[in-house]
This record gives sequence, structure tokens and C-alpha cells, in this order.
Amino acid sequence: MKYGRVVKWLGVLILLLSMPWRLGWSGEQLGFPEKEELTFGFIKLTDMAPIAIAYEKGYFEDEGLYVTVEAQANWKVLLDGVIDGRLDGAHMLAGQPLAATIGFGTEAHIITPFSMDLNGNGITVSNEIWKQMKANIPKRKDGKPVHPIKADALKPVVEKYKSEGKPFNMGMVFPVSTHNYELRYWLAAGGLHPGFYAPKKGDISGQIDADVLLSVTPPPQMPATLEAGTIYGYCVGEPWNQQAVFKGIGVPVITDYEIWKDNPEKVFGITAEFAEKYPNTTIRIVRALIRAAIWLDENNNANRPEAVKILSQSNYVGADYEVIANSMTGTFEYEKGDKRAVPDFNVFFRYHATYPFYSDAVWYLTQMRRWGQIPEHKTDDWYHQVANKVYRPDIYSKAAQSLIDEGLASKKDFPDFATEDGFKPPQSEFIDGIVFDGTKPNAYIEKFPIGLKAKQSL
Repeated sequence: MKYGRVVKWLGVLILLLSMPWRLGWSGEQLGFPEKEELTFGFIKLTDMAPIAIAYEKGYFEDEGLYVTVEAQANWKVLLDGVIDGRLDGAHMLAGQPLAATIGFGTEAHIITPFSMDLNGNGITVSNEIWKQMKANIPKRKDGKPVHPIKADALKPVVEKYKSEGKPFNMGMVFPVSTHNYELRYWLAAGGLHPGFYAPKKGDISGQIDADVLLSVTPPPQMPATLEAGTIYGYCVGEPWNQQAVFKGIGVPVITDYEIWKDNPEKVFGITAEFAEKYPNTTIRIVRALIRAAIWLDENNNANRPEAVKILSQSNYVGADYEVIANSMTGTFEYEKGDKRAVPDFNVFFRYHATYPFYSDAVWYLTQMRRWGQIPEHKTDDWYHQVANKVYRPDIYSKAAQSLIDEGLASKKDFPDFATEDGFKPPQSEFIDGIVFDGTKPNAYIEKFPIGLKAKQSL
């Protein structure tokens, strides 16, 4: 143990001595990092890839950062680690910084200066549920199901279970996860109520008035929980949908790309205090992550096989190469043998994937309100103020511009920082066709037939 500690500190010393010439121009312009030794957390999912690549490709070291990367047991442990300072930053659910900042669950001011990816999740059901669903799904000429598969096909199955007095259980990874909101969105679009939260009444089960009972299961445990029969389906990130296919225990029925095309997924989260105390370090972290994201998407995903090999290591995702590659290299396998081209299933840089748009934050907040996690009506201004407080395009823009100035990134691949207001144009590519305009959150909430209306409460 003493030998390992000596090696570690020797590495830090070498890094510090080499920093002035290694950082060069950027060291003078951006300032040297105030904190060089950092620990980042992640959950074993393929969308943690920007952190792994920034580490393996030396992008953190290029910024004078000595980084340790540690897998975490679950999302709560990860969030607590960032809040208490055990972790300097982490791969987070997009809803975590927002929920923490508004005080739903653990309260703390968490920010995100970097969005980690688009898409990357799927909804999987057990073989038995799939067998019952198939009767309700149109078929192509080749006999394979027509996609996207809506929850309309699941509704008769759920109604049958309810008539027999059986609860219909499904899993998601965390109450403020993208997976929870995507699963709820898909179910509700098919006429199935996923349940309300009522934190003021002490009910945070999310199962009030529910047709489908949702509960939390950590991502790597999803396939085993499905196989045990505890849940009949789940929403999770990769590789845990493809794992169900490889194990022959379940069928992914839809991807989040089909629920909301190019939806924002994970973010990199740090405390507001960290960003204020270590501004140069924060900029340099974002620079390294941007470079990693560029590498992951460049030349039409040409680097993905190498990325899959890295992620398959036990210290990262730890799933078999073939399982990770099944979704990360441009394809997605639904029913066994039904592999289809989905080139944008994982997007790390294209379509301004890494820019922390305010409108992305607003969408998550509208879903928190829709399902009762935000128990009372809020004004449009409130949504925008929270988005501004948590999502930090100002930090991102400074990091990106410095990369452009150094020739490490191309200006054409980023939004126009001089005119960008942080809001995407209204988005219509949802499975139910409902248009989302981030500038009008309350009007958006009113459009849904299932869910709380803007001024309604439980």
C-alpha cells in the first residue's frame, strides 16, 4: 500500500513539474488549474464514455489534471459523493442537478457545464410480456414488428393483469432519471397512467393512481431482476437492454430515440461551490470532455470499436465487447435476430449534444411537475430561473472557444456563442407528436391528457 502511494505522488510531482510546458498557450490564457488532483464518479453505463475517453486518451492530463475515475454503487451514492466532496464531479442523470437544486430529495446546488450525450436508453419487457404484446403489433412484410412500438400494444396486457388482481411492475433507475420520465412518457402516450408523487403528503412512491407500478432498480441489476420475475419490464441505458437480448430473457421494444428523437441524456455534474472555487480547473475539465466527445463521434463513429474495447474493461462498464458493440456501433437489436440500423442511438458530440441548453433543463422540470415531484404550480419564469441556475452554457462556451482558438476544435461544430440564447427551437419529434417549446413550460404541461395540469396539485 505504501509503495502504491509513493508511485501515485511521484506521478503528481512529475505532472506538476511538466505542467508549464505541457499547458503552453492555454495555461497562460486560461490560467493554471487551481486543483490538479481530482476524483470523478460514474455508473456502469456506456454513456459514461466521455469520462473514460478523456482519461484513456490523455485529455485530462493535457489540461494538467491528475484524475482518478471510480464506479459508484448507485445514483444516490454518486450524488452524495459529489455533495460531500468525496467526488469532485460525476456522470449524472440530467434530473439530479435540477432536483438537488430545487430541493427534491437531497438538497444542494449542483450545476452542469457539460451535457454528456443524446439518446442511449431503451425499454425492455420480459419474454412473456413480449409474447402477449406481439398480438397487438402490426407486422412488416418480412414478419418483423413495425417500429416504433407504442405502449398501446402493452395496454391490453396491463388491463388483463389488473382484472386478475395482479400488479404490473416495471423498473427504472432513479426517481429523477431520464429513464423514469421516458418510461412514464411512453406509458402515458399509450393511455397507461404511471402514477403520481405527492411529497407534501409524504408519498414519494410515484404510484398514486398508477396502472403500472414503477420502482427503482440499479442499472446493472435490471436483467437479473427481470429474470427473477420481480419486474415485467424496465427502462435503462446500455448495455443492460442488449444484455437481456444476449441472455435470452427479454426483448427491447423501443429506444428513447423513438420516444423523443435526440433527447438529452446524462450530464457532468459538479457543485456550484467547486466551480466558484476552482474556475480554471472547471474550464479545463470541460475542455477535456469536449475533446473526448469529439473523438467518440468523429469520422462517422470510426472510433467506436476502440471505445467499446475500453468500456468493456471491468473498471468501466465491464460488459462483454459484443454486448456493448450491439448498440454503440450504429445498430440496435430488438427481438433476438432483429438487428436494425440506429446510427444515432448513441450521440456524444453531433447535433450540439454537449451544449447545456436551458430548454433541456426546462423539459425535465416540466416532467417533474407533470408527475407531482414539483407539487405546486410554478410560473414560466421560475422554470427559466432554475434552468439558468443549474445549466451553465457560459462555462461551456469559454471552454469550447478556447479549443477553437487553439485549433483543437472547429467553430462550425458549435452553436454561435454570440447569438445562442440557450433554447432549442420547438421540438415535435416525440412519440405522441406533442410539441415542446422550452420558452412556454406551463402551456406545454397543459397539453397532456394524463398528468397534472399547470395549476393542479394532489
